[in-house]
Amino acid sequence: MLKQIVLAAFIASSALAALNGAGASFPAPAYVAWAYDYEKASKEQINYQSIGSGGGIKQISSRVVDFGASDEPLEAKKLNESKLLQFPTLVGAIVVSHNVAGVKDGDLRLKNEILADIFLGKITKWNDKKIAADNPSLKLPNAEIVVVRRSDGSGTTFNFTAFLSLASSEWKEKFGVGKAVDWAVGIGAKGNEGIAAMVAQTPNSIGYIENAYALKNNLPRAVLTTKSGKWVTAANENVKAAIAKAKWDKNSHFYQSLILQEGDNSYPLAAPTFLLLAKDNSEINKKVSAFVKWAFDKGDQAIIDLGYIPLDDNTKQLVLGYLLENKAR
Repeated sequence: MLKQIVLAAFIASSALAALNGAGASFPAPAYVAWAYDYEKASKEQINYQSIGSGGGIKQISSRVVDFGASDEPLEAKKLNESKLLQFPTLVGAIVVSHNVAGVKDGDLRLKNEILADIFLGKITKWNDKKIAADNPSLKLPNAEIVVVRRSDGSGTTFNFTAFLSLASSEWKEKFGVGKAVDWAVGIGAKGNEGIAAMVAQTPNSIGYIENAYALKNNLPRAVLTTKSGKWVTAANENVKAAIAKAKWDKNSHFYQSLILQEGDNSYPLAAPTFLLLAKDNSEINKKVSAFVKWAFDKGDQAIIDLGYIPLDDNTKQLVLGYLLENKAR
């Protein structure tokens, strides 16, 4: 009996010692992989819940978790109001996945404005002449396009609607940019996980997800267009071309968008993801920072294997310097 009590106490103290984070589903596979490897290396446990960027912002703002995660960067005013720090951890690509019989990965070409019209509900059939014009070699069905979009507050949605707003003045006027919008059409699903599952099981569907989820679920991805109108895939070199345009600034807490960057090969839907820390939680922040530093030093290959792009060494050093300056290291 005494042994059971001691064991229960040990388990409880271990649970209390774990760091708990929550937020964006976009980087969740990367954070889970990092946490698994970090625990093996350090015996420190990191728990991460994929609940969407909106939930992550709310939970760290109310100090429910030790760190939050969001794909929507917060501006300095909001960070100051909630007494938060913010910094990037990695970059991913939002891809447009589909489930159309006989159409494989990289086969389907969708101009950005055509994609906007699909999400506006203006283009409703796969064999619409506007889609067919850019895909003369494909046999597209005379079938309704089933749009799948997020039902929860999402940083992936924030970036995707920023893209749609730049691609379409009509989208910008009617719906704008946000973690949640009043969608014109579509079936709602929660998290990148939910959209990936819904697209995989729904014939003639289309949805937007982080590249890691498309790769994990073997979902075909459409080819999009750059800001200059060139066809481009989410290949690493094209995502890196967009990242190269970033201007990271510690003074703005790294506020940065990579949507539709200049360049003939810049992938238009590259997106950084961010961690959020409470300024008034310095001891916890030092533990989170130790995890981040380990991930920056040892975790690149794990996330490359999943389909993400690590930060470059200069940006990593900027982040670590920012944490030190803010007494979070």
